[in-house]
Amino acid sequence: MQDYIKRLLIAGLMALCISLLFLGGKHSQAEMLDIPELTSDWVWPAEGVITDLYGTRHGHHKGIDIAGGFKTPIHSVDKGIVTKSYYSGSYGHVVFIKHDNNLETVYAHLNKRNVEEGQAVKQGDIIGLMGNTGDSSGVHLHFEIHKEKWTYEKENAVDPVLALGDTSVGEPVEAMAKVEEVTMETVARLRLADDIAINDDQHGSSKAESKDKNQHKSAKASPQQPEIKHTVKAGETLWSIAKMYHTSVDSIKHSNQLDSDQISRGVVLAIGKSADNRYVVVSGDTLISIARKTNTTVSQLKALNNLTTDTIQPQQILNTR
Repeated sequence: MQDYIKRLLIAGLMALCISLLFLGGKHSQAEMLDIPELTSDWVWPAEGVITDLYGTRHGHHKGIDIAGGFKTPIHSVDKGIVTKSYYSGSYGHVVFIKHDNNLETVYAHLNKRNVEEGQAVKQGDIIGLMGNTGDSSGVHLHFEIHKEKWTYEKENAVDPVLALGDTSVGEPVEAMAKVEEVTMETVARLRLADDIAINDDQHGSSKAESKDKNQHKSAKASPQQPEIKHTVKAGETLWSIAKMYHTSVDSIKHSNQLDSDQISRGVVLAIGKSADNRYVVVSGDTLISIARKTNTTVSQLKALNNLTTDTIQPQQILNTR
């Protein structure tokens, strides 16, 4: 009789554990699904090129990185209240904004902060300028999203792809552009990636690392950098745009079949592969490998980028001409 009761208790406990696991998974998926609805009116915070995604660096990277020109304007993705604005040894100049949908966004490594704690901001307000402060290896914006609030452990972190739309390393993004619709396929893919990561942690699997290595191999196998689209803003000229992308006015005119130097606000210019003389460093790159890809030399790369050593970091942008 006692054995029978023990078996009943064990069976009951097992059933309870399985139910909790199932409900926990459903709850997590529901949380992922509501982010696109909460952020459907958001805009991209900066213009530049995606250089790193959420979940890389063995799962420790809790945001996305957008590399661009020094002092590129950084915009608030939506209206809200500035909860923090200070200098951090890791984040550098950083701004935190709490939004009406109970999400908090983080804008790090800024060159300058334009807002103070407690200040109300509107969507699109310039809250700072892109920089290379704190623990940073190149000029870029590190952008994070957290449910309710940011914490040191970052357990509330959300993949920005769910809010801003699917993207990939090397893809150009446009500041103030409305986010793309996040499809169910994207959510399912991210959900699967989360499940794989959890399984890897539990069983010591190296599948995720192998996937990253394969992606890096693919990136290194193709020396072509993506074409960049630039939307002309008020006050910009062909000369200022050419300087921003380290190219020439004639090259931009040729790429866009322009007959004069006159450009209008809102016009989208193609900064072609031949005109874009920048290379985004990926994991595994060396100055030697980049020199081979870009038909230059290590000495030229070091001179063009004021490098005193051969050390480079992922997401760093190098001039190649």
